[in-house]
Amino acid sequence: QVQLVESGGGLVQAGGSLRLSCSASLGAIRTYEMGWFRQTPGKDREFVAAIGWSGSGTHYADSVKGRFTISRDNDKNTAYLQMKSLKPEDTAVYYCAAKRGGSSYNIDDYSYWGQGTQVTVSS
Repeated sequence: QVQLVESGGGLVQAGGSLRLSCSASLGAIRTYEMGWFRQTPGKDREFVAAIGWSGSGTHYADSVKGRFTISRDNDKNTAYLQMKSLKPEDTAVYYCAAKRGGSSYNIDDYSYWGQGTQVTVSS
């Protein structure tokens, strides 16, 4: 079992950058696949990026490919989402999540979730 806490959200202008962190306050993430999802009011939570337990095998949504980078540091028990060239449409609450087994785009495959961190991109 892991308990996840996101941080690093905030307000940024379009074209700017942010780095989100996802730390485990309980448990260790090293045996879990980690994913980032985002959600805006009235819409379903959507997949953003995922990374394998060893740090290899990254996957991205088409909408963020080339702009976002997912990474992890198992020794620091933390996963990251580096976001560059941010757009107003990236505005959302961002959630990190953990699962056993292979990487997945499917929200239902993830067992553990953080509380979310707000990212707002102004135009």
